[in-house]
Amino acid sequence: MGPEPLEDLVVAFTRLPGIGRKTAQRLALYVLKSPPQEAESLAAAVRAARENIGHCTRCFHLTERGQELCHICRDPRRDTGMICVVEEASDALALERSELMRGTYHVLGGALSPLDGVGPEDLRIAELVERVREEGIREVILAHNASAEGEATAEYIHQRLDGMTQVSRLARGLPAGSDLDLADRTTLAHALQGRVQF
Repeated sequence: MGPEPLEDLVVAFTRLPGIGRKTAQRLALYVLKSPPQEAESLAAAVRAARENIGHCTRCFHLTERGQELCHICRDPRRDTGMICVVEEASDALALERSELMRGTYHVLGGALSPLDGVGPEDLRIAELVERVREEGIREVILAHNASAEGEATAEYIHQRLDGMTQVSRLARGLPAGSDLDLADRTTLAHALQGRVQF
């Protein structure tokens, strides 16, 4: 324990995913001992990101405010007949880091979780079905996390798209219970190359 402002900063850091109390305390102490302009720069970057990042109107990936489409949807080299469906933008970023996915994305904004009150209407599934209908998509790759919620979401989407387009899923190269954005390039490569028909 320390002064209340320090404790508030530690608590704020613990709200970030993957940050425990010890790491939060180290981060808070680092911010306090860094030059004032460095702390201000961090605060300004957080503010700017919150104010200037929005969602693509087509795929719901991250984009700069004022840009209707994200950089992926605007890229003419992308295979627009293939959509990779992910739960969160962090999953699309992980696939982009691997440089293996040449299609476009569709970010659902989560996974089905009846226990948490998350149903199909809370995700961007209707928008995905509309994209498949309107854009003549030839393949939808379901790239969900290997969890009960991810499996339920993939099964639901498969049922909604049945007969409309080819639906595949990532191969089981991803360990059960892991998050897509934590997978390494090799694991993602095997998962994409070994995807199977739904």
